Amino acid sequence: MQVPDSASGHDAATPDGGTGTSMVRRYRNGQADAAPERDVLAREAPLALEYNGISHATVLATPCDLEDLALGFSLTEGIIRSPADLHDMEISETARGHIAQLTIASACFSQLKQRRRTLAGRTGCGLCGLESLDDVVRPLPPVPGPRQPIQPSAILRAMRALRDVQPLHQRTGATHAAAWADLTGDILYVREDVGRHNALDKLIGQLLHRRRQQDTAAGFVLISSRASFEMVQKAASVGISAVVAVSAPTHYAVQTAEGLGVMLIGFARQQDFTVYSHPQHMAC
Repeated sequence: MQVPDSASGHDAATPDGGTGTSMVRRYRNGQADAAPERDVLAREAPLALEYNGISHATVLATPCDLEDLALGFSLTEGIIRSPADLHDMEISETARGHIAQLTIASACFSQLKQRRRTLAGRTGCGLCGLESLDDVVRPLPPVPGPRQPIQPSAILRAMRALRDVQPLHQRTGATHAAAWADLTGDILYVREDVGRHNALDKLIGQLLHRRRQQDTAAGFVLISSRASFEMVQKAASVGISAVVAVSAPTHYAVQTAEGLGVMLIGFARQQDFTVYSHPQHMAC
C-alpha cells in the first residue's frame, strides 16, 4: 500500500499557485468594517491540453497539481487506456494560462482523431463541447467490487476527516475536493480544484501515476459535492467501485452506478449516509 507523502498522514493537494488575493471590505451586521483587508481567493486559469502536438481541449482549473489533472483527464475521458499510453508530458505557463503537451501512444492518438471534440471548459462543467449524444456515455465494463466489503465505520471515519484535509478550501471556501480512502477509512490522497470534475481527475491522476499505481479495489472515493453522472463514469472508467458524496446524487448517476457496478453513496454527513446502488458492497 502506498505510504503517504506528508507527515500529516495523507498526500494533500499542492497549494502553490492555487490562491491569489484581493482587497475587500467586509460588512458585519450591515455595517462596514473600519478598513479594507486582503482576502485569499481560489485561482482558476485555463489549461490547454495538446496531444501529439494537436490542441484538443481547454479546461478552467485551479493551477496546481496540473500533471495529475492532465493524466486523470486523459484516462477518464478515454483518450488513453492506461498510464503506460502516456509517453511524455510537459506543463508550461504562458501569459494566458498553462499548456499541457502530452505525447501518447499512436493507437490512442489515432482513436482520438476519430472523435475530435473541442471542450471549452466552464468551471464545474463536465460535458461542455461534446459533439454528439454518443460522446456522453462511453461503453465501459462493469467494475469488480471492492476487495472486501466496506465497513460503515470506514465511510463515517473518512467523511469526518475530509474537511480537515482541504487546505485550499480552508483558505478560500471556494474549492471542491476528491479524496481516496483505504478500506479502513484512512484518507491517503486529496486533490482540490474549483471544479468538482477537475478535483476528481486530479485525484485519479494521482492514484494511477505511472510510478506508483494505487489498487482501485482497495478503497473508495470521497467527493465534497453532489454525485452526477459524469463523476460516476469517471470513477468507473478506472475501476473504482465505490463513490461517497457529501450531497445528493442525480437519478442518472444512480442509474449509471447500477449499470457499472459502482456503490454510490450520498448525503454522507456526520453519522448518516444513504446507499443508492449496489449495497452488497457494504458490510452488514
